[in-house]
Amino acid sequence: MARDPRYDVLFEPLQIGPVTTKNRFYQVPHCSGTSDNAPDANTRMREMKAEGGWGVVCTEIAEISNTTEFWPFPSLHLWTDADVGRIARMPEAVHRHGALAGVELGHVGLAAGNRASRTPPLGPSSHLTLESVEPFQSKAMDKSDIRLLRQQHRAAARRAKEAGFDIVYAYAGHGLSIFSQFLQTAYNTRLDEYGGSLENRMRLLREVLQDMHEEIGDSCAVALRFAVNEIDGDLAQGQEFVEAMKDLPDLWDVNLSDWPEDSQTSRFSKEGFQEEQIAFVKKITNRPVVSVGRFTSPDTMLSQVKRGVLDLVGAARPSIADPFIPNKIDEGRVDEIRECIGCNVCASGELSYAPMRCTQNPTVMDEYRRGWHPENVPPKGSNDAVLVVGSGPAGLECANILAKRGYEVTVADAREELGGRVRREAGLPGLSEWIRVADYRLYALQQLGNVSLYPASPLSVADILEFGTQHIVIATGATWRRDGIGRWNLSPVLKGTEANVLTPDDILDGCEVNGPVVIYDEDGGYLGNVIAEKLVKEGLDVTFVTPASEVAPYLALTMEQHKVIARLLDLGVRIERLKRLKGADNSNVSLACVHSDEELTLPLGSLLVLTSRSPNDELYTGLMQRNEDWASVGIKTVSRIGDCEAPSIIAAAVHAGHRWARALDDDANVRTPAHLPMPLA
Repeated sequence: MARDPRYDVLFEPLQIGPVTTKNRFYQVPHCSGTSDNAPDANTRMREMKAEGGWGVVCTEIAEISNTTEFWPFPSLHLWTDADVGRIARMPEAVHRHGALAGVELGHVGLAAGNRASRTPPLGPSSHLTLESVEPFQSKAMDKSDIRLLRQQHRAAARRAKEAGFDIVYAYAGHGLSIFSQFLQTAYNTRLDEYGGSLENRMRLLREVLQDMHEEIGDSCAVALRFAVNEIDGDLAQGQEFVEAMKDLPDLWDVNLSDWPEDSQTSRFSKEGFQEEQIAFVKKITNRPVVSVGRFTSPDTMLSQVKRGVLDLVGAARPSIADPFIPNKIDEGRVDEIRECIGCNVCASGELSYAPMRCTQNPTVMDEYRRGWHPENVPPKGSNDAVLVVGSGPAGLECANILAKRGYEVTVADAREELGGRVRREAGLPGLSEWIRVADYRLYALQQLGNVSLYPASPLSVADILEFGTQHIVIATGATWRRDGIGRWNLSPVLKGTEANVLTPDDILDGCEVNGPVVIYDEDGGYLGNVIAEKLVKEGLDVTFVTPASEVAPYLALTMEQHKVIARLLDLGVRIERLKRLKGADNSNVSLACVHSDEELTLPLGSLLVLTSRSPNDELYTGLMQRNEDWASVGIKTVSRIGDCEAPSIIAAAVHAGHRWARALDDDANVRTPAHLPMPLA
């Protein structure tokens, strides 16, 4: 199919300083969770974006020197000339597909730990460091430190040019930059020419941009990444800064500070959420402007460009969820875009020192080590048929990949609506975009002629034995426990039969809830607090109890924990931390302090418990017990995937389904060990 001519403007070239991008699709710098630890894996992930049609593909932060050591967070490095060869793999790969390559040079200043070098972190003034609970404090930079930083930044820019990059960044955003720290009066209390007025506080950044132009400006575009509210949270100062620096960079990459605000989850913002605050930049500068907004809709992208908000459509998370967005728009396949759901599971990888992951795109960071392509799958290895029991995220992804490979696939689910936990949870406050996980896969399956979908079709072991397929995949999910067993209570504290004890499954099934409600949450994720929001909005009094030291600790990794807590407080939810569940009766719930066993009793209408889940593996167990009957009915394998095997996050279920479907009839996959270490430099 040809592309809709309405989108032609998105495919127009644009000059950025001395270089030209082939289109308006721009993958802004974003982390990978691997960086120098796995340069081939990192490179292949970036190359996939270029293959998918992005005109510009950028790295994450590349540290400019050993005075900005971000370890243990994975980073790229341009400390010395020896780093050039390793980082050069990325622009070489990106150039193969006609895209420009960008690198984000960074000195993170107060955000550095310098834990390995054991040298003091640097800052405009002496201040407690930002990215740790450790009582580290920075050294106030003197004039020799400033001169050295300029020399190091210039040298890193030269190395970036030698490595083959087309666009080289100075980074002044997200609170993660020495330049932004010089700009902020909270961190910069200097009395010399680098402190005081805004003109003085921007002096270092101005000097560095001038240095970069002198060093590489003949052949590389000099980009500035700047958060418009970075300066003391003050947009007026941000505008003053842009007016003063408007023509110095070749490209303005603008966003919001800090990182959690720039990468807001779909629970708290919608597509294009940054426009109101960043739109002024394009009105001031004649240089190209790029920004982000979790853009997944081609119409929204087009609107941003045609209305003069942006020159280039920036993306990090959408380019992770679907590296082939530009090609799909170009080829008239917009219905096939795998839209980002804004869950920030991608960020959780980086923040847990792990390779990046994605709920929508299970192939990300497995492009190199497993050889997975996000669009292409190997053809089937036999004429076998597959029955997938369960249509949640694992089952749908498994069926989708199997069908694309050419297998005959049947999907059966006991529920009337296909989609499993995703469809049910997407009805909760703020999670509506999560339905994309099911809708994308169901749409893909419905386009194929080798798939049969059977909702409202509960199957027994006997039914499956009679079905006549060679491979059985059980993807029946998991059920929340009612007995209180979780992280803190390793034996039951509830009978599991109490009439006033509920689980998230009951809420999702629409059961009646009586107040006052106590939510006891050991899960630590999104579900407990989302249900709390739902119940308060329905007029119920809610107390939120957790044995952890903070509410929803997992959501610190998705960078929304602070907003979740603020919302609960705004809704009037009482929060009790460090309280362990002891028991409940018809009118009270008994809790105990995790440190002292001091008891707390709360009045109770309904107790909602989120402790742990039990895999729904009865079908799998029953089939394994009948394995002597398999041969007579033609069954070759019986497997379980997703939450049915090991309850986890939705991204893990999708990955499990994808992994099983890729491995079927693939001897190489069978021989591959379960543990696949990232290849090191």
